Amino acid sequence: MRIMRWRTLAGVAAVAVALTLVPAVGVVAEPKQTFDPGDIISDDSFFNPNAMTAADIQEFLDDRTCKPKDDSPCLARYRVDTPSVAASKGRCTAMRGQRDESASSIIARVAQACTISPRVLLVLLQKEQSLLTAPSASGYQKATGYACPDTAACDSKFFGFFNQVYRAAWQFREYTVHPDDWRYQIGANDIQFHPNIACGTSRVHIVNQATANLYNYTPYQPNDETLANPKGPAGSCSTFGNLNFSRLYNQWFGSPLTVRFVGWIPQCLNYAGGFGCAPIRPFDGM
Repeated sequence: MRIMRWRTLAGVAAVAVALTLVPAVGVVAEPKQTFDPGDIISDDSFFNPNAMTAADIQEFLDDRTCKPKDDSPCLARYRVDTPSVAASKGRCTAMRGQRDESASSIIARVAQACTISPRVLLVLLQKEQSLLTAPSASGYQKATGYACPDTAACDSKFFGFFNQVYRAAWQFREYTVHPDDWRYQIGANDIQFHPNIACGTSRVHIVNQATANLYNYTPYQPNDETLANPKGPAGSCSTFGNLNFSRLYNQWFGSPLTVRFVGWIPQCLNYAGGFGCAPIRPFDGM
């Protein structure tokens, strides 16, 4: 299924991206963890574009067990010509197009341009379309579920692997740069368990921008039944999207709550304002 997102100030439907209503595909036993709906991932883990290099991503993709649903290549072998993209102020720096670019290079370059962790993008690709373990032609077209609402067909102008990865990262940056424009923000929020409002809501205290971003992208939390059965079967009010994000990240990369500089975390290191710390000026002498 697909959902619509809302800008709180505009009061109208905005960009639409995919909702995962099923258990994660390709997830095996992972370290035991406790899911906190208000603290899904740290800002540091979410906004760290240096978490993996293109070579790291390629090695990671090579290590996945991949069984395509059709004649599509596994993500480790996927290549495509990519377009040049102009800078988007406060969101992403300019990107120059390349011929026959690998998926690992696309993910790494988008991560750097938009200051989003490549680990987040990898988890998103699996959460939305199972691209790392069960790719398909349709999955590559709608890789991150961007612009695919529940109530209408996907907007085909955003189809394509590069477009989907870039637009998802751009959207996460948009949530961060203009947090007051979007439905879910740091602080107390009433969050539904399912698109069906009859399934209920509960108050969630969102502790950071990264977690708010995930809810603006997939605006549901798992209910008690889903938390008790994270691998399914799904109940009538089950949504697995943000739970799957947490489980996949934990399985592949360790705790999503990890922070690199424990006890000393300047705001810029967590990219809370959108970007990292300013370069240190060289010492000019006495």
